[in-house]
Amino acid sequence: MKRIISLFIGMALAGCGPVASGLPGNVQEQNNMTAQSSQAPTPLQSSQVALYPDLGVAPELANQVWLNTDHPLRLKELRGKVVLLEMWTFDCINCQHVVPSLRKWYQKYQAQGLVIIGNHYPEFAYERDLGNLKVAVKQLDIQYPVTQDNDGLTWSNYHNEYWPTGYLIDKLGHIRYRQIGEGNYAQMEAAIVALLNEPGGLQ
Repeated sequence: MKRIISLFIGMALAGCGPVASGLPGNVQEQNNMTAQSSQAPTPLQSSQVALYPDLGVAPELANQVWLNTDHPLRLKELRGKVVLLEMWTFDCINCQHVVPSLRKWYQKYQAQGLVIIGNHYPEFAYERDLGNLKVAVKQLDIQYPVTQDNDGLTWSNYHNEYWPTGYLIDKLGHIRYRQIGEGNYAQMEAAIVALLNEPGGLQ
């Protein structure tokens, strides 16, 4: 585990770093609430979309180095799509555990408007090497776009401190859900389905 001390021993099973604190406190309450259900995701009615409140405009991506895409992606150009921005680093075992679900959702929902972006912010020097990142992306069979965030610009703009953390961004570019650590896969997929079914964003 990375930078885990006794105060965070309870979180060590879920992720590879200290808890992020840059978004409103109700985000964790929201995650706790949605974690009550383990049923398979189904399209949600408008009343249920209230489970995913507006958590603010998602900071723009400024990274220049990208894999699995022929040009840098920008959120302003992805309006009308749902974006899952995953903060990860390739040698974090918890990040590796999340990848199969990300692959599944990418294959299942890409045609419906889901964009998955892996924002790779390294902890160790060898994770900063682009060649090593390329090898890891290939070994993990990651087909969705990955961007190298060696300077931590995107990581910092989201006030993130925890690997892995997933941010679900709606069609209007607003953060609507955050998942810290691995797990809660059914809840994340339910949120994906709900936001994909919104006609044009917030109801």
